[in-house]
Amino acid sequence: MQKGRYSKYIRPISIFTDLFLIIVLIPFFYKGLNINFIFFGIYLAFIWIIISFFSRFYEVYRFTTPVEILTKIAKQSVIFILLIIAYFPFNKEFVFSGKAIALYSISLFSVIILIKSLFFYYLKKYRIVTGNNFRNAIIIGYTNEALDLKKIFDERPDYGYRFKGFFSDKKVNENIEGKIASIKAYCIENKIDEIYCSLNEISDEKLKDLVEFGDNNSIVVKFIPDSKAIFSKNLKIDYYELFPVLSLQKTALHDPLIKNFKRGFDFIFSLFVIILVLSWLTPLMALLIKLESRGPVFFKQSRPGLDEQEFLCYKFRSMQVNVTTEKEASRNDPRVTRIGRFIRKTSIDELPQFFNVLLGDMSVVGPRPHLWSQNKNYGNRIKKYMVRHYVKPGITGLAQVKGCRGEIETDNDMINRIKYDVYYIENWSLLMDIKIIIQTVVNIFKGEEKAY
Repeated sequence: MQKGRYSKYIRPISIFTDLFLIIVLIPFFYKGLNINFIFFGIYLAFIWIIISFFSRFYEVYRFTTPVEILTKIAKQSVIFILLIIAYFPFNKEFVFSGKAIALYSISLFSVIILIKSLFFYYLKKYRIVTGNNFRNAIIIGYTNEALDLKKIFDERPDYGYRFKGFFSDKKVNENIEGKIASIKAYCIENKIDEIYCSLNEISDEKLKDLVEFGDNNSIVVKFIPDSKAIFSKNLKIDYYELFPVLSLQKTALHDPLIKNFKRGFDFIFSLFVIILVLSWLTPLMALLIKLESRGPVFFKQSRPGLDEQEFLCYKFRSMQVNVTTEKEASRNDPRVTRIGRFIRKTSIDELPQFFNVLLGDMSVVGPRPHLWSQNKNYGNRIKKYMVRHYVKPGITGLAQVKGCRGEIETDNDMINRIKYDVYYIENWSLLMDIKIIIQTVVNIFKGEEKAY
């Protein structure tokens, strides 16, 4: 799996810093205007987040140019100021002051620009001096474009790439496609993060194989454009100085703002369920479980989560205490207790996973967390199986509401489940999450054939 880096903390820190400045500067400029600072601060924080989502304000990468950054700041500031002005007509008691708004906006954006400039300057220098947060990269193919890219890697260490190998077709009788197996082994051994591939030296079939290899091993595959036809898949273009590089478009769930929004929804929803449902249901279930069999009320099992990181998944115990915890339940499973059959049929046994959601290990909606034994069994056999670990596992998911749940009896059972999981990840929307939650509740009352 991909190594952990401090980059994932940069955007949350940047967002938190901006929101802190927005709120803390309010009393200095709006004093005496009869404004409730708390409500005004909530309003400004809310519109800031909404604007930044649509303007992609925080989508700044190591190769983003200063001009692009300034353009983002300009868009953000203009819309933000207009919406500040729009706040005052809501209450006639508010005293409108153009001077206060102007001074507040100038001060706010001046501090934001200064902090961001110093922060990113420090990160680039820190990256060059220490070598930390560098991405290991290789290039496949020998073209003028590939050579130009290698030159950029060599001459621009501030981009944060550590060049690890050049796999090319320098010799006339050398076939790059015959090297794919050795390239894969090299990537695993040297912990490669990104593969840059010249399109005119590799067939579509081999390139597809390489993309699937990247998906399964958390390696980003990017394409160096040439005269070859581009895939029908969604591609985006980035510029390293004037050099264009194409890469597969990330899904919405890779966007930091979307992830934070989904996390906020998960937190509120799980808190709601815990307070209104689990607060009284847990003592009741504890009594029923204890009356029938000895053992703990909760069943805790290690499962692979986001980026295949281990976490403890909680359930109400529905089986007799046994040592075959890595064996999934089957129809008429003798391990299942009488109360266990009921709570498994109604999915009540899954409700403690809202504590997992509250802790941040799971999401309300997402691919179901599989057993470690299933990961080991299917990870290298089912295409795109490992893609499901790009997001947090869910209490319910698209595969579950489509009937792909329960015991895995054939490879096709797992293949169908993975198809729905991948579709969900690549086509996520809040509306889809809500539909899945509603359908899950409907299925609980209707009853499901594979819920045993």
